[in-house]
Amino acid sequence: MFEKKQKIEMDSDSAKSFTSKIVPKESAKCFLGNGVKFKGEITDAEEVTIEGDVNIKMDTNKLTIGSTGKLRGKISANTVEVTGAIKGTLKASDTLTIHEHGNVSGKIEYNSLEIKLGGSISGDIKSMDKIKKIY
Repeated sequence: MFEKKQKIEMDSDSAKSFTSKIVPKESAKCFLGNGVKFKGEITDAEEVTIEGDVNIKMDTNKLTIGSTGKLRGKISANTVEVTGAIKGTLKASDTLTIHEHGNVSGKIEYNSLEIKLGGSISGDIKSMDKIKKIY
């Protein structure tokens, strides 16, 4: 009924090859849910979704702040979607979209800005097109 398990030994090259074949490469995603409080830094996350209350430093490709999300800190992202609130330093190198009830305040740089009816933005706000130096 029970058999003795056989131990398999591999050299490091075989192990690397074996691992790379069975573990698919996916984009790193981070989700901080409603009720979660977090303070620190998020690194190497391709997509970040925040529904909780966080104070962070981060650089990501896509940032989404849900309706219950509150974000404070220094943020750099390509695309930012805000339904909750951001307060701090924000650099959106592609598009910053503020949805109804969304609020963004602080030092803000963006390439493209979209504010839906009911959304708000305040602070030191600059378009990256205006910031670029002309040589």
